[in-house]
Amino acid sequence: MKRLLFALLLSIFAIEAHEFDFSELVKSQSESVVNIQSVRKVKLSQRSLNSFPEELFREFGFPFPEMDTPRQQERESISTGSGFVIDKNGYVITNYHVVQGADEVLVKFLDRKEFKAEIVGMDELSDLALLKIESKDLDPVEMGDSDEVEQGDGVIAIGSPYNYDFSVTFGIISATGRGITSGQGIGDYVPYLQTDAAVNRGNSGGPLFNTDGEVIGINSQIFSRSGGNEGLAFAIPINIALEVVEQLKENGKFSRGYLGVQGGEVSSDLAEALGMNKPIGALVRAVVKDSAADNGGVKPGDVIVQVGTKDVIYFKDLQHTVGMTKPNTNLKLRLFRDGDYKNLYVKVGELPSLSQTEPDIKEPEEPDYPLGLQLENLTEEDSNEENLGVRVIQVTSNSPAFGEILRGDIITKIKSGSMTYNISNVNEFVNALDSFAVGDKIAIFGTRDGSNFFVAVTVEYD
Repeated sequence: MKRLLFALLLSIFAIEAHEFDFSELVKSQSESVVNIQSVRKVKLSQRSLNSFPEELFREFGFPFPEMDTPRQQERESISTGSGFVIDKNGYVITNYHVVQGADEVLVKFLDRKEFKAEIVGMDELSDLALLKIESKDLDPVEMGDSDEVEQGDGVIAIGSPYNYDFSVTFGIISATGRGITSGQGIGDYVPYLQTDAAVNRGNSGGPLFNTDGEVIGINSQIFSRSGGNEGLAFAIPINIALEVVEQLKENGKFSRGYLGVQGGEVSSDLAEALGMNKPIGALVRAVVKDSAADNGGVKPGDVIVQVGTKDVIYFKDLQHTVGMTKPNTNLKLRLFRDGDYKNLYVKVGELPSLSQTEPDIKEPEEPDYPLGLQLENLTEEDSNEENLGVRVIQVTSNSPAFGEILRGDIITKIKSGSMTYNISNVNEFVNALDSFAVGDKIAIFGTRDGSNFFVAVTVEYD
């Protein structure tokens, strides 16, 4: 009996070992995964050159710079990353941040063959770059379907961490559809695959394989307090990457769809206040004037729950879907408004290049205003067709409205459930607030720099 049990355990261990033996898979990719060297020329002043002691140069056999050397010289700064071949004609994919600002890009294969690469095109927001080398009959990777990837799937990362060529690590898919951002917009339009496979500096741009040897992602970002692997890495889904690559081949850039809304998530309290069954969708806080959303009839306070055939659970879902939609495409939006669902049709615009700056707001030290808002009535010159609105001239720090309403905003309506209050002067604003109890959720509508906006605020009194 013991012998039988022992034999059974051995067979189980043998099966498990076989399941985790990816040596053949790895061997098959040896001609497809490459090391990327990004060369940048850095100017050095004579002062910086002469700051080194003469003895140091002589000891290591370096020529000592003479005093009559030109005032500025150049040296090469080399950073490394990873990439992979996608077809036989010399196209290679890597990350945007690997080759950004490079004066020269080199593609190095495991067999030590080296090629100068042309940057065909780059897309910063998806962190992708397409390279081209002059070589034929290359061995491309086999593409998988990232839409079929599930949490818990086994994955293999191959790349050049810290310039160690063709390093292999194994892990699983920890999550799908992750929304991350660098603070500069990078990542806002990519539903990342999260993996615990060991990914470090230098892995960027390398492939993430499934256990069938198909590429399902491109290693792009890591979350790390130390700068090294902490089991939290993010890969660009290959289906997204290939869409970007097609445009990079044709145009050298990627044109991204643009709706023209600002917003956030729907909390459970807000869902209840709006009459929704559950907190899902993208809450529209503001609509950019003359944008696709504005022209299509989207309003502040709407909750977008579906774009085309894709459900919108979080605001990032709206960003991802619209961003990957070609400009000038007609798109159906399903949204929740005034207690009911309705469909709108919009013609998607093209994402502009925008630089956002935070307003410089000086706050009063001890204000005593409703919701923390100091208001003033509009003048005759400021009044609109509806003769509605009061202007915000100060917002108290740490007040209910702080961070939601800005100085210069014009408030036109307050709404909660079935109650709507049109605001044409400061007294009407104060009286409207008196209709609500502490803790009530109210929706404040208005205009900001010519565009409509909507925010949710909790009523509080001192």
